[in-house]
Amino acid sequence: MQALGYDFIPAPYLPAGKNEYYLRNQQNKSGISYRQLSAYEIEVLVRNRNQSDDWNKILVSDAFNPELVKNCKFFGLVRIGKLEPYCMEFNNLRMAVGLYNSTIISCDFGDNVVVDNVNYMAHYIIGNEVMLVNVNELATTSHSKFGNGIIKEGEDEKVRIWLEVCNENGGRSILPFDGMLAGDAYLWSRNRNDKSLQQKFIDFTASRFDTRRGYYGMIGDRTVVKNSRILKDTWIGQDAYIKGANKIKNVTIHSIPDARTQIGEGCELVNGIIGVGCRVFYGVKAVRFVMASHSQLKYGARLINSYLGNNATISCCEVLNSLIFPAHEQHHNNSFLCAALVMGQSNMAAGATIGSNHNSRSADGELIAGRGFWPGLCVSLKHNSKFASFAILAKGDYPAELNIELPFSLISNDAANDRLVIMPGYWFQYNMYALARNAWKYVDRDNRIDKTQHLEFDYLAPDTANEMVRAVALLEKITGEAYYRSSGKEVSEPVARKKGKALLEAGDDAIAQLNIELHGAENSSRPVIVLKAAMGYRWYLSLLDHYAAKEILHFQQRHAFSSVLKLCNKLPMAGKPKEWENIGGQLIEKDAVNACLAQIKKGSLNSWDALHAFYKKQSAGYGDQKLAHALAIYKTIHGEDLSKNKNKVVQLLEESISFRKEITDLIFESREKDYQNPFRLMVYNNPEEMDAVVGKLDQNSFILEEQKSFRNYKKMVTTLLKK
Repeated sequence: MQALGYDFIPAPYLPAGKNEYYLRNQQNKSGISYRQLSAYEIEVLVRNRNQSDDWNKILVSDAFNPELVKNCKFFGLVRIGKLEPYCMEFNNLRMAVGLYNSTIISCDFGDNVVVDNVNYMAHYIIGNEVMLVNVNELATTSHSKFGNGIIKEGEDEKVRIWLEVCNENGGRSILPFDGMLAGDAYLWSRNRNDKSLQQKFIDFTASRFDTRRGYYGMIGDRTVVKNSRILKDTWIGQDAYIKGANKIKNVTIHSIPDARTQIGEGCELVNGIIGVGCRVFYGVKAVRFVMASHSQLKYGARLINSYLGNNATISCCEVLNSLIFPAHEQHHNNSFLCAALVMGQSNMAAGATIGSNHNSRSADGELIAGRGFWPGLCVSLKHNSKFASFAILAKGDYPAELNIELPFSLISNDAANDRLVIMPGYWFQYNMYALARNAWKYVDRDNRIDKTQHLEFDYLAPDTANEMVRAVALLEKITGEAYYRSSGKEVSEPVARKKGKALLEAGDDAIAQLNIELHGAENSSRPVIVLKAAMGYRWYLSLLDHYAAKEILHFQQRHAFSSVLKLCNKLPMAGKPKEWENIGGQLIEKDAVNACLAQIKKGSLNSWDALHAFYKKQSAGYGDQKLAHALAIYKTIHGEDLSKNKNKVVQLLEESISFRKEITDLIFESREKDYQNPFRLMVYNNPEEMDAVVGKLDQNSFILEEQKSFRNYKKMVTTLLKK
C-alpha cells in the first residue's frame, strides 16, 4: 500500500539529487501557489468520505474549498487549485466544480476543475476548468512517448513505433513525431538507398525529444472528457472534446481554442498524433498514424500505418500503409486504399480497391498517384502503378499494372474490345465544372493555422505544366508513328514527331482513321489506344500559353508596374524549364530539393525546424519561380523569349482573355448538361421541383463566382494593356 502513488520513476533512471517529481514540476506551468491542508480542511475532507495515504501529501491553493471534494481516494502527491461553488457547462452537460467519487494518484489540478466518477486517475497534469466525467482509466506510465517514434532510457529498440507508409513490407518506414508535416513524411519515405540521409532523419527526430523517464500526461484548459473507458499515455491540448471513446493510448491530441479537436463514440486510437481542428467520430480504429490538422476520420474508418494530410476526410473505409497529401476525400464503406502515395486533391469512389498485391510474390507493391487522382466506382488497380496528375479512371477491373503519363486523362478499361483506352485532356473538354470547382473548394476549405508549407491547389501549376510539355511530345511521337505504321513504314522519333505535330494541329478529323497506340502504359500485351489525341493536344498547348499569361499577370499584381513596357523589361530571361517535385502538397524545384538533401547530409541543415524553415523560404519565392518556369516553357514551345518582347506579351495577354472566356463557358456548359439530362429530370414532377431540390443553374454560387472572376480577369488585362 505504501508504494501506491510513489516511485513513478524507477530508481535506475532517477538522476542524482532529483526526486520523482522533478519533471512534473517543470511541466506544471499553472503558476498556482500551493500550501498544505489545514486541520479544519482535513476534518471536512474526512467527513465527506475522502481518504488519503498521507494528508500532508495533498497540497492546495488558497482558494481551495474542501466542501467540493467528496468520496475520493488520494495516493501520492496531489496538488489541487482553486475550487469555487460554481457549475461548469458544456453541450448541456452541467456538473458541479470539484472532485467527486474518484481515485486520484499523484496528479496536479488547475483551477475550478470538474472530476466526477473517474475510477482510476494517475500521473496527469490537468489544466483550468477541465471536465472529466465517467472515465474508467486515465493514466500515464513513466516511459510514455505520447505517440512519438522515440524510445526512453532503458527501452529496447523493438518498442519504437514506426509508420510503414507507402509499402507494406516496411521498406519505407518513418518515425512519427509531433509536428510532422506531409513534406517531412514524403522526403523521409524517398531516397531509401541513401543510408546517411535516412540516419539524419532519425537523428532529427531523436534530438527533438527528451529520452528521460517521468513525464506526466497533460490535459489542457477547458478540455472535456466524458463517458470514456481508457485514456493512457495521452497528451491532450486545450478545448478538446472527447466523448464515449473506447481506448486512446500513446497519442498526442492537439487542440486550441481556434481549432478544437473532437473525438467521439466508440473510437480506438493507438500510437498516433492528431493535429488541431481534427474530428474523429463513430467507431473509428486508428493504429500507428498521423493526422495533420483539420482532417477527419468518421463512421468506422480504419487508418493504419498511414499519414493523413491536412483538410482530408476518410470515412467508412480502410486505409493501410499510405502517405496521403492534403485535401483527400474518401467517404465510402467499401473503398480500400493500401500501399499508396497519393499526392493530394484526390477522391476515392465507392468500391474502389487501390492496392491488390496478387501480381507479386510478397506484399511489396506500391502505387503513386499525382494530384487530382480520381478512381471511379468499383475501380480495381494492381500494384505497381503510377498516374500523372488529374487522372480519372472509369469503372472497371483493371487487369494489369498501369503507367499513365498523360495528365488530365480519362482512363477506361474497354473489356468488350480487350483494350485500355486513354482520352487526354478529358477534364477540360467534358468536366471543366468539376475541375475548376475542386481547385476553388480546396483553397476555400484550407483551414490550416500553421501554413509553413504553401499548398498548391491550382490545376495549372509547375508540376502539371511539365507533365503537359512531356505529353505534347508524347502525343506527337505516337501520332506520327501511327501514321507511318499505317503505311508499313518505321521512322525515327524526330521524323515521327514532325509528322505527328502537323496531324495533331490539323485536328481530330485528320487523324480519325489512325489507330494511335501508347506503348508502355499497361503491363500487358493488349493494345492501349489514345482517343481524341488532337483535342488533348490542343488543350495542353492552350493551357501552357495561359500558364504564361496568368503568371505574367500575377507578376504585375505583385509589383504594380506603371506600363506594359516596364513590365516586359522586368520579366526574367527564359531559360530551360526546371523539374519540380511535389513535397507534401508544396511544389518545389527539384534542384532546390536536392540541394536541401545535400545540406542535411553535410549537417548544415540539422533539424526538422530547419527543414521547415526551408519550406517557408521556398514558399516566399514560389511566385517568381513559377513565372520563370512559365516563361521557360513558353520559349520551349514557341521559340520566343517573352522578356523585353512587348508585342508578344501584349498578344499573349489579349489571346488569354478569349481563352479564359472559353474556360468560363465550359464550366457553365458542363454543369448545364445535368439540367438537360432527361434521366435526371424524370425523378421530379416538373423543372420547378428540380430547381427547388438541386438549386437553379443561374443561381449556382460557384458559376456566378467564376463568371465574376472572368470579368475581373478581363478588366485586369485590359487595364494593363492600356498602360
